[in-house]
Amino acid sequence: MALINENYLKLPGSYLFAEIARRVSAFKEQNPAADVIRLGIGDVTQPLAPAVISALHTAVDEMAKAETFRGYGPEQGYDFLIKTIIENDYAPYGINLAEDEIFVSDGSKSDVGNIQEIFGTNNTVAITDPVYPVYLDTNVMAGRSGKLDADGKFSGIVYLPCTAENDFKPALPTTKVDLIYLCCPNNPTGTVLPKSELKKWVDYAKNNGAIILFDSAYEAYIREPEIPHSIYQIEGAKEVAIEFRSFSKLAGFTGTRCAYTVVPKTVMAFTKDGTAHPLNKLWNRRQTTKFNGAPYVIQRGAEAVYSPVGKEQVKTTVDYYMTNAKIIREGLLSIGLEVYGGVNAPYIWLKTPNGMDSWTFFDKLLNEANIVGTPGAGFGPAGEGYFRLTAFGNRENTVEAINRIKTKLSL
Repeated sequence: MALINENYLKLPGSYLFAEIARRVSAFKEQNPAADVIRLGIGDVTQPLAPAVISALHTAVDEMAKAETFRGYGPEQGYDFLIKTIIENDYAPYGINLAEDEIFVSDGSKSDVGNIQEIFGTNNTVAITDPVYPVYLDTNVMAGRSGKLDADGKFSGIVYLPCTAENDFKPALPTTKVDLIYLCCPNNPTGTVLPKSELKKWVDYAKNNGAIILFDSAYEAYIREPEIPHSIYQIEGAKEVAIEFRSFSKLAGFTGTRCAYTVVPKTVMAFTKDGTAHPLNKLWNRRQTTKFNGAPYVIQRGAEAVYSPVGKEQVKTTVDYYMTNAKIIREGLLSIGLEVYGGVNAPYIWLKTPNGMDSWTFFDKLLNEANIVGTPGAGFGPAGEGYFRLTAFGNRENTVEAINRIKTKLSL
């Protein structure tokens, strides 16, 4: 008799975005003429930069010739991309990384989900609440979560609430934890942590033998100069932190898939007898066993993001989305809603009006204004009473969405 991994049965219902898709599909069936504007899932809408397209074409042509054809590449990524990443994403901030501390992959969602495999199942995990669902769900699948309580929390997970009351800055845990997930700029709240806050977490990790798993997928959207672009700008972070970066939102690679993870060789974890092991070696072993590397063609496209013309083109697209964020933020504020984010991130986090729960507001927004957003409750218990909108739509739809909210939504 084949047995299942029963930890999967602990996951409540369907994946958040699958449930959203189900509800939207049902609405469309009943209202086929409705023009639905989607500001929910954080997928991009603007095309790849011309520099990237050119590099992709060139790489495809290489694959058509025996002398330039590429088969299996290095699981860690090609040197040409790794060197470019270090030179452009880290060296300008005075961060020194070795080439074998960068691991190119097919997406940060994969990496933040897979990274937990190199840690023991008896580690205590801390997550900010609300949180990107992958952090929590993959640890539930692995068996670190305990049971789901009546309040919507897993008994084995340490939740770090982030709400308006604490300015969306999580407090240090009152109990000892081993793995800490931080996301900055944050998905879903769109808020950021200044250097002083990140220093607290690095110090906590050093003092408690913990590891910070730092998701920096939205780094390119930071606008305020005092906000760190990397956890490694904090003294001591290279001893306790793993950083995840993505080309998805930076350069529109949601459909082409490319990202990278930084695992400094100075980050250690321990066996039960207290022997230290570098996580760099463990992650390398995991990747070489389970991953064949991101495609050569895609890595050439990613390399082009860092060319002088590529940088300008990508910046133009990021600025486009941040203008959308400003339109959404200012539009919602103008009708008296309580709004956060949208300044250093492409996400706008709003307080649902009149004490409405977030799924009720989802249905109200869909039915009255034909707009899709994301209920805050889908990101964790502390997300209840909040709602996320994204700035990744096109300009016309973004403007239209705000006009509909102002004129059609009864508040």
